[in-house]
Amino acid sequence: MSPPPDQTLDTFPKLLVHHARTRPTRPAIREKEFGIWQTWNWAGVLDEVRDFACGLSALGFQRGEKVAIIGDNRPRLYWAIIATQSLGGIPVPVYQDSVADEMAFVLDHAEVRFAVAEDQEQVDKLLQVRDRVPRLERVIYDDPRGMRNYDHSRLVPFTEVQAEGRKRQAADPGFFERELGQGQGSDPSIILYTSGTTGQPKGVVLSYDNIRITAANAVERDGLNDGDEVLAYLPMAWVGDHVFSFAQAYVAGFCINCPESSATVLTDLRELGPTYFFAPPRIYENILTTVMIRMEDAAWIKRKLFHYFLGVARRIGLRLLEGSTVSRGERWLYGLGEALVYGPLKNVLGFSRIRIAYTAGEAIGPDLFNFYRSLGMNVKQLYGMTETAVLIVMQPNGQVRPDTVGTPCPQVEVRIADSGEVHIRCPGVFQEYYKNADATREAKTEDGWFLTGDAGYFTEDGHLKIIDRAKDVGRINGGAMFAPKYIENKLKFFPFIKEAVTFGNGQDHVAAFINIDLEAVGNWAERRNLAYSGYTDLARRAEVYDLIQGCVEQVNRDLAADRHLSGSQIARYLILHKELDADDGELTRTRKVRRNFIAERYAELIDALYSGKTVCHVEAVVKFEDGRKGKISAEVHIRDAKVVPVAATAIDSGPQPMRKAG
Repeated sequence: MSPPPDQTLDTFPKLLVHHARTRPTRPAIREKEFGIWQTWNWAGVLDEVRDFACGLSALGFQRGEKVAIIGDNRPRLYWAIIATQSLGGIPVPVYQDSVADEMAFVLDHAEVRFAVAEDQEQVDKLLQVRDRVPRLERVIYDDPRGMRNYDHSRLVPFTEVQAEGRKRQAADPGFFERELGQGQGSDPSIILYTSGTTGQPKGVVLSYDNIRITAANAVERDGLNDGDEVLAYLPMAWVGDHVFSFAQAYVAGFCINCPESSATVLTDLRELGPTYFFAPPRIYENILTTVMIRMEDAAWIKRKLFHYFLGVARRIGLRLLEGSTVSRGERWLYGLGEALVYGPLKNVLGFSRIRIAYTAGEAIGPDLFNFYRSLGMNVKQLYGMTETAVLIVMQPNGQVRPDTVGTPCPQVEVRIADSGEVHIRCPGVFQEYYKNADATREAKTEDGWFLTGDAGYFTEDGHLKIIDRAKDVGRINGGAMFAPKYIENKLKFFPFIKEAVTFGNGQDHVAAFINIDLEAVGNWAERRNLAYSGYTDLARRAEVYDLIQGCVEQVNRDLAADRHLSGSQIARYLILHKELDADDGELTRTRKVRRNFIAERYAELIDALYSGKTVCHVEAVVKFEDGRKGKISAEVHIRDAKVVPVAATAIDSGPQPMRKAG
């Protein structure tokens, strides 16, 4: 189904009313609770939203005010978003794993007066920071477990708000429709806070038109319809979830599905079998790692069949998916693999019904990307960010490749500045950074171009290739280009490497910090009878260094073949004694590296990488989940990696300005 042609449906509350009238009994949202999937149809969702919106108004909520939304993906939290919008308010989702200090900044900066929290954990954090957020008056909670003995002078259950809403409707039956009708497409729809890699997060103000038009263009391009199903498991505060799980569902009329918990996502995925799926590369990698670990425990005949037909899939599967010529014999052999291996595997993973799957956020490894596509899954890449409502460049069917992010979506213009920075102009470009006019002027030109801060270029056939953040691209002494994120992504393509941070700008060579993946490396170690007591113990083992050495040197061989980056191979590396953690300030809540913080915190290790040392004693303070702090002390070993010789003529000065596309 194409997006509704009626241009009066310019806000999400109006789209909700539209769906409740045109497809009232179709499923709109589900939640798995106590092991059972509960379903609400579109008419039922409208009733729930109307009750809550009227109750919120009865509590004193006024047009233009902000409501914080905090918790895992839950129907009532999604309803709180659209109920707030129905009253002319602005929802402000907050990352559910934010520590109290992070939450306090967002609530205070956004001038939040009301908050809707999932459960006791989120309520506790709100109560902890209430003295630092003086505007916060009321906290509405969904799950009442553990809340009986709390002071309810400022706390109110979600159901009680809805009960007050029904009274309000009885007294004034037309109130909700009048409020909803005042909304316009140009109004602010939501404030989403950026990850804050270089400082405090910025509040990105997006209008209904920004999100709705962008979502509608992507729906039309991929042919999404009201029969599709999506699993909503990524943070509600992230723009990807807001667009994929909320905006596109309201544009196309398809069903949102909320898992029981973060721990049951893979089980719930398997039960649900969505038709439309989004995941960052790390999720796809974790799923594949789980599959490979299980196969190692299978009977030898199953292992033989599995690996044989994976080889068949690599030879034939991609050609079949892309519509290339395949012989009758190859088609028969692939069909046998589908019956014996691919079909059962996709069924176990919950991927049997997927028509379209996307990945974004980081580069995905070619082997990982081609693995899923060779099984017949139409996995594609896209490029976007909070400030553009995500969907600006996507891979069209039949033009999918692992090293580019696709072509511009409808109504999107992309140009490459002389500096190599990617600029975007489209309906999705944000309105402003909330209360930050200077940052808005720096990011947006007067004629509507958004300066992404990413460096990239167009390939000869018009596909965009992103290299790195423009500000992070530097030079090795000698002139070779250094693109840290590009190199880090190549390292993270290996299942044994969870995180990487590289250094090299203004240095004689590139060096790297590496975090091993505890599950993958731990399984590898157990199969070799290598005992270890935990991450720190495993990370210092010579056998693990040997394993990672192979990964680093494979990356160097790949870089040697890239004329842009052949001069920035990794000469030295170390395995960090602890995992980089958002709670320790080293990563953002979306797992982006805070480079400046890491460079300052681990300056001693960086000096050791460039001073020729082979070992360095280090101590680090870590924060535990319960708020307590501890100290880790370790001897970190440093190793040299083999660098592939490259002719001087092969070292390129970097991407050149290319044409505008869109």
